[in-house]
Amino acid sequence: MVVLLSDYLVPQSFRKLKRGPQVILPKDIGMIMAYTGVNRNSVCVDAGTGSGWLAVALARVAKQVTSYDTREDFIKIAEKNKAMEQLDNLTLKIGDVTKKIDEEAVDIVTLDLPDSDKALKNAKKSLKENGYVVGYLPHTEQVRKFVETLEKLKFADVLTIEIIVRDMLVREQGTRPSTKGVWHTGYLVFAQKKE
Repeated sequence: MVVLLSDYLVPQSFRKLKRGPQVILPKDIGMIMAYTGVNRNSVCVDAGTGSGWLAVALARVAKQVTSYDTREDFIKIAEKNKAMEQLDNLTLKIGDVTKKIDEEAVDIVTLDLPDSDKALKNAKKSLKENGYVVGYLPHTEQVRKFVETLEKLKFADVLTIEIIVRDMLVREQGTRPSTKGVWHTGYLVFAQKKE
């Protein structure tokens, strides 16, 4: 039986979740979780809730997740996903993190916003020592502004990556990469607060 990559792009655990706006795919979510070391003791802030896929994934693992969005219609979709997953440790807020983040001493702040660089000052205030900020950025121009702002704010260990997944065809006549795959979804930029 041949299984297609598309069968794995959205694992079973995500298939029942509602979608409205574009979501961060599990391939990127997995890297965010792996690179930041999110665990059962982690307190996270997620900004740019959208459909809430990242917030839900973090809440499945972390102690507490607070997710912000400026749009009430997006929060309503995320509320349905939160209820479906029965996540009492996920708080959804309408708010603009470029103006303020209420939470303090958090382990991870994720930013999936058109102007994520404008939220970095507040993210740094919110993070505890050695906490991570992660930017999910679709365009290289956003990456440049984000990284320049990270450097200006004296964040450490800045890493920018892109996750590309290729489907491999394994057949009797030979094995090779498929012509299909999930190429670019977004760039991930990681940095740590170190004073």
